[in-house]
Amino acid sequence: MNLLSQANSQVPSKESPWPSAGLFPSTMLGVLLCTCVLALTPALAGEKRSASPASSEVAVKKGDLKDLRGQIDALRKEMAATADKRASAADQLKGVEQEISLTQRNLHNLSTQRSKLEGTLKDIGLQSRELEHRLNSQQAQLEKLVYRHYLLGNPDSLRLLLNGDDPNQMTRDLHYLAAIGRARSQLVREIENTLQRKQALAAVTRERAGELSAIESKQKEQHGKLVAQREQRKGVLEKISAKISEQRREIGNLQRDEKRLSQLIARLAKIIAARPAPRKEARAATEQRPPGKAAAPEISNESTPEAMPAGNIAQLKGALRLPVRGVLTNRFGAARQEGSTWKGLFIRAGVGSDVKAIAAGRVVFADWMRGFGNLMIVDHGSSYLSIYGNNDALLKQVGDSVRGGDSIASVGNSGGNPESGLYFELRHQGQALDPLKWVNLK
Repeated sequence: MNLLSQANSQVPSKESPWPSAGLFPSTMLGVLLCTCVLALTPALAGEKRSASPASSEVAVKKGDLKDLRGQIDALRKEMAATADKRASAADQLKGVEQEISLTQRNLHNLSTQRSKLEGTLKDIGLQSRELEHRLNSQQAQLEKLVYRHYLLGNPDSLRLLLNGDDPNQMTRDLHYLAAIGRARSQLVREIENTLQRKQALAAVTRERAGELSAIESKQKEQHGKLVAQREQRKGVLEKISAKISEQRREIGNLQRDEKRLSQLIARLAKIIAARPAPRKEARAATEQRPPGKAAAPEISNESTPEAMPAGNIAQLKGALRLPVRGVLTNRFGAARQEGSTWKGLFIRAGVGSDVKAIAAGRVVFADWMRGFGNLMIVDHGSSYLSIYGNNDALLKQVGDSVRGGDSIASVGNSGGNPESGLYFELRHQGQALDPLKWVNLK
């Protein structure tokens, strides 16, 4: 029920003697409306959020994350200092590939922020249109109330009594006029509140639009930077590609790379074992896929993340998804031309393809490493680690929690790898496992 009908409902039951409403003079209506609007105080009602102090639990978690990153960083520096001093041609790619990874991560974060801001602006637009519709309705009601007041005028009760008017009719007229006045006052307050909300939304819209514009500028800047970095990497790679190929054929180089990875995993295991296990993780659900080719099967990495307790990855054996969609070209245990055997899988895929976490966990390593390029290691609890190598970009940092199916990196050929793809390992207590026994290729 609108305010006009409320006002009408308060009039005594006898039919009103007033004529039906006609056209209200535009000049009088304009003056009255302007008077109502000018009387409003359009102060922006900003509600200050009470800054609640951080709980001790949050402070402990932040300190724990900072400590973890500090330990991992110290481990990385120590291994770099004690690594084999024999120069590797691929090491010349380290700096530019790290920069490419960082720039890509910045672009990924900016894209996420941009999507959130665009969603916020869309919601604000809907609210603004609703308020506009409400304001139009309120103004229409106010016009009718003002018109009714115009028809009644401003009768003087004493004058009406001296004129010999019917006292009952006079009482009804005065009651009706009072009801219209109360309804009009309430409506003016509602219009004032609506205008204040519109102004608040307009201010938020301007602020968010400014943030969006700044993000777009940063994206443009980061994209230009990425193009320059890729050109730099291309030039370096052209100069050293022959030397990289020669070194990759040397058994000693491959063995040193594998030993370095095993040492890293052993040291990470000690750091992880000394830390409390997280209370909650996420469970990766599986979905059915058609089988691929036998020799070089097409594989999919699509999955639906669900909540799961920490350390339950063992229960998902045979139901995990491989981290990237592509062609499986090398398998666990197969002989390598350099003389050793594969400790994991190599999945050939296009540059920039999403690399997804196979299950819930926490990132414990995210850096460039000789032989593996931009490398990421995720701890899944219960001494299970998943390893993702030769990435173009690492989208997560040490300490970040991930769910099964989250994008954590993008495919590349960093570390001097001859073709684009992902090197993937699964380890338990430091020992390499056959990933194909843990995944569902269908």
